[in-house]
Amino acid sequence: MTEILRVHWCLKQSDFLKCEDGAVTVDWVVLTALIVGLIAVAFAGVEGGVVALTQEISNYLTGLL
Repeated sequence: MTEILRVHWCLKQSDFLKCEDGAVTVDWVVLTALIVGLIAVAFAGVEGGVVALTQEISNYLTGLL
């Protein structure tokens, strides 16, 4: 009986490894994570410049008053 269960388990594993039903979903998840990561890196790169520009605009507007 245990031999039958082990053979059945191996068949399930080999079927799982051959199955490609979720491959497209995994591709989309990986691509989306990559895009979000790239956006986060881009924002981190320009953050200092944005803060400096905001301060300059604030100083300019304050000087107009």
